Amino acid sequence: MRILVINCGSATLKYALYDAAAGRLDRVAGATQRWERGYRATIDRALAALPLPPDAIVHRIVHGGERFIAPVAIDDAVIRHLAELVPLAPLHNAVALEGVAATRALGVPQVAVFDTAFFADLPGRARRYAVPFASGMRRFGFHGWSHRSVTERCAALTGVAEPTLVSLHLGSGCSAAAILRGRPADVSMGYSPLEGLVMGTRPGDVDPGLLLHLMQQGADAGKLEHLLYHESGLMALAGTSDMRELLAREDPRARDAVELFCYRIVKYVGAYLAALEGRAEAIVFTGGIGQGSPEIRRRVCESLAWAGVRLDTERNARGDERISRDDAPLAAFALLADEEGAIAAATQGMFPIAS
Repeated sequence: MRILVINCGSATLKYALYDAAAGRLDRVAGATQRWERGYRATIDRALAALPLPPDAIVHRIVHGGERFIAPVAIDDAVIRHLAELVPLAPLHNAVALEGVAATRALGVPQVAVFDTAFFADLPGRARRYAVPFASGMRRFGFHGWSHRSVTERCAALTGVAEPTLVSLHLGSGCSAAAILRGRPADVSMGYSPLEGLVMGTRPGDVDPGLLLHLMQQGADAGKLEHLLYHESGLMALAGTSDMRELLAREDPRARDAVELFCYRIVKYVGAYLAALEGRAEAIVFTGGIGQGSPEIRRRVCESLAWAGVRLDTERNARGDERISRDDAPLAAFALLADEEGAIAAATQGMFPIAS
């Protein structure tokens, strides 16, 4: 049984093919591709690059709403329900459905898994909005497979089966999660993937009064959606969403953008450390920026020295998994999130496994 995991991001497609047998899950192939000539064309190239055809396909879907809190076999009814959720995550859900459409012709079983499922049991204080909205208007949280993956890796590294930590997924999209004894206690993203940290083209936290002002100035829902998903964040601050470019530049706009990006991270980490009542054992960086940028990690960790983070500059520069000193009261890690592996492990029981 070969399981293909298709992981749709806001800027890239990641995929991995696994050979699942009794008691074993082996990665056969995989890669990351930036979108070129559309998402469906990128899917087609990924399928053509596989050394063997899949027997089943699992799609990562960002927003599952309240209905989808566990992996589900994809059928026409599921696709209709997922289409209704597209407005809540337009950068992700629409293209993920393109991926489903592109692969259904293969005639193999298909399953959807959801980022939001990891946060389905958030406590009420972290789930509710203080507004008179109808049911279903709750904080869902995103990057669930990433936060889950690094929590499990942190447990393996520290020997603590149910770690308490703050996880930072930093990439084109960014989120922070407070993890209490292995389970989510809070997350920076909310009803949609717009809330929280500053991102590549998304603003993170913004005063709703600002949006009301833009509406009063004539902006309709379509204009606001495009502004919030495509023209905000680092792009609005400095004209690019590429953190590597910003770190290489020396102009004031680039410096200010990086400073705000890191400040918002530190602000959330500080709040989550307090919410975890000082019981956190680690801070974990992941994502393209979090796991790939020693400079961003340095800036954040140095701002958290008050919390007990003691950065080991050589480990950080090398990109070791543990980037803090051994005697640091609060450990820091830079971990590669294996979202595809976590997804394959969580779903292999849904398919018949040949012995």
